[in-house]
Amino acid sequence: MQPTVIEGAYVSVEQLLALRFRPTANKSTRATTMTGTQAGLRLSKHKGRGVDFAEVRQYQPGDDIRSIDWRVTARKHAPHTKVFREERERPALIFVDQGQHMFFGSTQRLKSVAAAELAARIAWQITGAGDRVGGMVLDNSGHHVFRPFRTVKATGRLLAQISQSNTQLCRPTSTTSDKGTQNQQLEQALVALAKLRQRRNRLFVISDLAGPLMLWRDALHRLARDHQVHVLQITDPLDAQLPPAGVYNISHGDENVSFFSGDRALRERHAQAHAARAAEIQGICQHPALSLQVLSTADTSWDHLSWA
Repeated sequence: MQPTVIEGAYVSVEQLLALRFRPTANKSTRATTMTGTQAGLRLSKHKGRGVDFAEVRQYQPGDDIRSIDWRVTARKHAPHTKVFREERERPALIFVDQGQHMFFGSTQRLKSVAAAELAARIAWQITGAGDRVGGMVLDNSGHHVFRPFRTVKATGRLLAQISQSNTQLCRPTSTTSDKGTQNQQLEQALVALAKLRQRRNRLFVISDLAGPLMLWRDALHRLARDHQVHVLQITDPLDAQLPPAGVYNISHGDENVSFFSGDRALRERHAQAHAARAAEIQGICQHPALSLQVLSTADTSWDHLSWA
């Protein structure tokens, strides 16, 4: 049976491309309606000049006199105007974190693989709905920007970069494990994301949100001024709870540490630190233009999720 999630330490571009044909959740009602001969156009809730007729109503000060419906005006002996519903696009930008800190996981796959899969699922759903998709991939070498397009080929280029950045991850070195460098690259990427010319996009931020929370708070609130931001936090069971009691040897770059996970005080400190950070992240996302969704490497299927 084909697995419902991508497993392992790395992800290939073929796996990301294949997600185009994964089943997705069906919405019983849609907030918008597709219209027009060109894919990617949706009916907006805002009424104004456009090609799709909405209604006829009595003339109001400020209405365009060119929209007066003379037949209805003559029949009702009062000026009436035609109202049209504007067509508006819903382009999406996907920020995918493939930094060194994402090269971690204890169940099924690493965070980096989960983030890549999630980005691909979102990209294919939005491409299938006819909207433009672009984004930014952050990795150990910096960030890579992709302008939004509505073609399958353009989505494939974005996914190819995600796969390339993913397969470049490896055991930490003294360079890749330097937190100062990682935080600097993260800050540069988020600043560049905020400087993109597009406005009023759907922005998906896929990361485990490692690094200084003040940096994330400032960046997310800055992005929320111009976009509707969906924060998709990738977590792992070990983030919240240490493994079963035993002696474990772990390494990070050139550092090696041995610890006993059965120490009750240690387990409590670890759990409390995670809970405190999770509460801070929830507080950061308490913003009208921000939403937070927490997803785990232990999740067995994301077929029920929908973002289109």
